[in-house]
Amino acid sequence: MEPFTTLTAVAAPLLRDNVDTDAIIPSREMRSVTKTGLADGLFAGWRYAGVGSREIDPDFILNDPRFTGARILLSGANFGCGSSREHAAWALVDYGFRAVIAESFNPIFRGNCVNNGIAPVELARAAIARIAASLGDWPAAQPVTVDLQRCTVAIAQGDLWLFEIDSEAREMLLGGMDAIELTLTQRDAIEQARAADRLRRPWIYLQRRNEDPRTGK
Repeated sequence: MEPFTTLTAVAAPLLRDNVDTDAIIPSREMRSVTKTGLADGLFAGWRYAGVGSREIDPDFILNDPRFTGARILLSGANFGCGSSREHAAWALVDYGFRAVIAESFNPIFRGNCVNNGIAPVELARAAIARIAASLGDWPAAQPVTVDLQRCTVAIAQGDLWLFEIDSEAREMLLGGMDAIELTLTQRDAIEQARAADRLRRPWIYLQRRNEDPRTGK
């Protein structure tokens, strides 16, 4: 995954509470088990005029030309609730989003975000409303900056907010790592522990009749 350090980008305001995973990617849009090809189905129930249609609904925020190329999504409380489907995070990534700023997240969805390189940023409702208001009515929306190194969100007008994120999630995002890759950063310590355990409990490692329990050979 691409490391996440600082992102300055267009933010799209989808200011709704309880946006569930079936709204993020309806089950009818999940036609494969791969992480690609899901962008067209993102928010399909809201982006398009009808079920199965690809006729654009001009009233939906992602269809507003000001938010073309948005990489940051603003939303409300309990974002990503509902089922645990990881396709929801995959669809957001495939569309181009790298950060979601919301009042709160469903815990499973938050984990899926981190595992797929999306920064889940929690801010107070008033701060999110201020960010949304700062986007303005210009032909192109004003950018928002998410700085994961400093754990801050800033807008063009100069306002800045601090946010908190779990240290392990932050390390994964900064390094562009999933949970397995994060674990493997401790490979030397793991091997040392395994070698010590082999000496302490050699019978655990016996696999063949002629294997030396001290060396595994």
